Amino acid sequence: MTLNIAELLARQPSGLPRYTSYPPANHFEPDGGPALLGALVAAASAADKLSLYIHIPYCDRICWFCGCHTKQTMRYEPVADYVKVLVQEIALWGAELKRKVPVSALHLGGGSPSLLRREELQMIKEALHAAFDFSQTPEISIEIDPSDVKDGTIADLMSFGMTRASIGVQDFDPAVQAAINRPQSFELTRDVVRALRAAGIQSINIDALYGLPLQDTGKLALTLKKVLNLEPDRIALFGYAHVPWMKPHQRLIDEKTLPDSAMRLQQAEFAANVITDFDYRAIGIDHFAKPGDTLALAAKRGRLHRNFQGYSDDDASVRLGFGPSSIGCFPGGYVQNEVATGRYATLVQTGRLALARGLALSDDDRMRSFIIERLLCDFAFSFDELVKCFGVSALPLISQACGIAAGEYAELCWVDDAGLHMTDEARPVVRIIAAQFDTWLKPAEQRYSKVV
Repeated sequence: MTLNIAELLARQPSGLPRYTSYPPANHFEPDGGPALLGALVAAASAADKLSLYIHIPYCDRICWFCGCHTKQTMRYEPVADYVKVLVQEIALWGAELKRKVPVSALHLGGGSPSLLRREELQMIKEALHAAFDFSQTPEISIEIDPSDVKDGTIADLMSFGMTRASIGVQDFDPAVQAAINRPQSFELTRDVVRALRAAGIQSINIDALYGLPLQDTGKLALTLKKVLNLEPDRIALFGYAHVPWMKPHQRLIDEKTLPDSAMRLQQAEFAANVITDFDYRAIGIDHFAKPGDTLALAAKRGRLHRNFQGYSDDDASVRLGFGPSSIGCFPGGYVQNEVATGRYATLVQTGRLALARGLALSDDDRMRSFIIERLLCDFAFSFDELVKCFGVSALPLISQACGIAAGEYAELCWVDDAGLHMTDEARPVVRIIAAQFDTWLKPAEQRYSKVV
């Protein structure tokens, strides 16, 4: 029997977590970060490698669809002042750690990291190299807004060490762009991609969105045609998360122009078919990659991971976050910096790390996190691997998995001696099954983005 996903979605809560972490970040405790500092420092100091994230909380415009922690500035001075504080924070972490730990991956996100100029990029680079070991040539990924790119921008980013560029597109249709305050021509984007390739960048990711105001499959088809013409190595196809209760600027979007759940599902399925027809491999619920890309290879080998930047082949067990709102993680839990830029800066300038929210993980949390990550990455999880990692305490979760597959959600998943598996048709709604293992979820009290 063919699965009717639209009918299934109608029976579910209107939204569910995206599970870029478990428990999701809305469960972090207000003052939980400082209490975990000692354990985080010990884990980071003992790690064989670290993953780093740097948040640049500034843009020269606010896109109305954006769900990031950022603010608009028409002057560069606030950005330059912010980098001075960021450099102080990096130095504070360097002083906390017991040794210069090797870095395997570095991601600059925002906001718009491509706003940064050569002097500020050099300051950040010097601070990072003073605090950490970069001798293993880590992957350095930087988010780029093509509208920020001027003469010298790409050369400056290359001098910083960029190895992968992630370019925001969202949609190329002028009416959709006007509805989300994101004007950006295909020609500008194409020229930036060409310049990146000419500079030696071998890996380019493009972000596109479905579920935007005024968007339909016709407009989406034209956008995807142009995106595919750019031949990116990866494509991230996110569903627009309309959460105006969290991001007030999203109220500038006319909700009457947003596609309903059935239309979103149609757009997601249509887009996935278009992209995979061009020989991209589907990665998880919203990424695609060329067969030889490291993300596709990690997925093929069962080594794909999921974090706050989406899907990744980075397997570092400890991640440090720099800048306001940035999140760090280690096997013992999660920590998040102060969200407000001013409060973050005040703490750092007084010689204190800016940790604020955080959450220590219980053994049960870690088991459920393992299950949810594997479901989101592999659409399955192994009973043997679960027991190997967590021992006999995992047995009740195996019983729970069997109950899920035999009950209400039998049309979505099945179990055998090896583990629980999603059916091929149900992969787009894997979050529904992931949510069955989420003991923190209280749909009546919490609001999340749409399931698809």
